[in-house]
Amino acid sequence: MLWKKSVKKPTKTGDLTAFIDEGSEIEGKYAFSGTVMLNGKFRGEIASPDTLIIGEKGVVHATIRAGIVLISGQVVGNVGATERVELRGSARVFGDVEAPVVVVEEGVLFEGHCRMTQSAPLVDTTPIPTFPSAAPAPAIATAPVMAPTPVMAPAPMVAPQAVPAPAAAVAAAPPPPRDFSVVSIKR
Repeated sequence: MLWKKSVKKPTKTGDLTAFIDEGSEIEGKYAFSGTVMLNGKFRGEIASPDTLIIGEKGVVHATIRAGIVLISGQVVGNVGATERVELRGSARVFGDVEAPVVVVEEGVLFEGHCRMTQSAPLVDTTPIPTFPSAAPAPAIATAPVMAPTPVMAPAPMVAPQAVPAPAAAVAAAPPPPRDFSVVSIKR
């Protein structure tokens, strides 16, 4: 058949859909789907629901939002992911990182804040709930506030001392037990 209809194969998670090599310099907003490997220079914004891999030669000055971000190169800017961020051995990151899973390997240079969040979509699509304004909120009963009770320091431990007993009590008292320990506390 001359005009065969091409069928696009689904991409595997390990397959690259784009590769930006070290001779490339890009500036602006970059949005993609699939897996992109960036080894060149980029300045601007990167957004994707999928995977961004910044290779060892990659130099990125951008705000990054993606599903998965794997960094081995240099990033100056904030990085956010809905699934995970991995900072690999030679990575140099100067900015904040936010994701449900953050992996930092030994040898990474990371200057910024790290925030581990719950999984969430890149854009919140949940509708804002509306509440009827006709019914007033129920009143909440409050208890009176009481002053805190002062806490006393515990009494120092002192070894027990023998108290002289009256003569009548000595004759009627049973003999003391033979197995006992004496504890002394040195101050």
